[in-house]
Amino acid sequence: MPYNNTVVPFPGAARANSVGRLLIPSKLRDARKVARLSQGELGELVGVTRQSVSAYERGDKTPEPATFQRIANALNQPTAYFTTEDRPLFGESSTRFYRKFGPDTVRRNEACAVLSNWFVQTAKYIDNFVNYPAVSLLECEPNESDGTYSSEEIESIAVQIRRLWGLGAGPISNVTALLESKGIAIGRYELENENIEAFSFWNASRPFIFIASEKEASVRLRYDIAHELGHLILHRWVEQAEIEDKSRLKIIESEANRFAGAFLLPKATFPNEIYTTKLDAFVPLKERWKVSIQAMVYRCKDLDIIDDDQALNLYKQISFRKWRRREPLDNPNSISIEQPRLLRRALELIFESGRKAPDEIADDLSLSPKWIEAFCNLPEGTLRPKEQQDYEPTLK
Repeated sequence: MPYNNTVVPFPGAARANSVGRLLIPSKLRDARKVARLSQGELGELVGVTRQSVSAYERGDKTPEPATFQRIANALNQPTAYFTTEDRPLFGESSTRFYRKFGPDTVRRNEACAVLSNWFVQTAKYIDNFVNYPAVSLLECEPNESDGTYSSEEIESIAVQIRRLWGLGAGPISNVTALLESKGIAIGRYELENENIEAFSFWNASRPFIFIASEKEASVRLRYDIAHELGHLILHRWVEQAEIEDKSRLKIIESEANRFAGAFLLPKATFPNEIYTTKLDAFVPLKERWKVSIQAMVYRCKDLDIIDDDQALNLYKQISFRKWRRREPLDNPNSISIEQPRLLRRALELIFESGRKAPDEIADDLSLSPKWIEAFCNLPEGTLRPKEQQDYEPTLK
């Protein structure tokens, strides 16, 4: 059911600049979804009934000024967020490639959908002042009539994108910087207590990758980004209903994983460096290719360098050494965590040019500065020092 964007008169809003400010019901609903709260849970936090929150979101009822301020505080947004229309996007969004669907992921996926829109709104706003790198990606569709890619197709596509980008067939020094240089906007915000690594989507002709978890190991982050690149290239034409089908989603995820392995560990060169299948031999390879040992083992099986029994034996050794969660060289001091820089550098250019001051950016976007800073990888307090904020966010 489409959102009800009815505008509700809000004459007594706390800290209102003028009489007659307007509360936009859909903005309340979106902020609640990002907080992953039900209407009842939000009601408990702010001291009203679930029915009252429902009425606010339908536009049938106006909250009292004190209630409104408690809602703003609980949902980590300035009051202006709730009274300002959404800023423009680049256009319509494609399917968002979450790795799981079902009753247990509804809140998480709804939160990610709103976050991605806020991220796009931020990127579109910045686009008014700076020129982003041109998008340089392949457009692909599978040869098979059932909509699936063969392993050979995926290997070929990975070679083609490396060729398009002039990479050769060696290790990639910085995957994040590479993708940003090819026009892919990458943002991040950690969703606490959620099992989601990243997701990707197109908004009109602009591709986006959103990192939704904090990774201590750079190699896992790099693999996640390569996986999402696979979705952007292979699955732009896939519809939402397809990925909500568990069996179809499993195939789509497998294709993105195959692409990530082929992109990071090319078939033409990586096998030449596998001189032994002893587990310890993968440690220096990890340092060189910046890919996890587990992913390299899987890639070796994909390429028939090792058989299923050898792979199983290696995975048992990995488990015995307790490397499932933390491998050698996972410390950021060994392999540095890659940071998105495109939007951060764009904002820095805007500040340096004097086109906009940091607090003007926050006012124009009408989002909590904390969200914008997170999306753009800015240090906390860049857009508005804490003492200048007119509310005190409470993180869930």
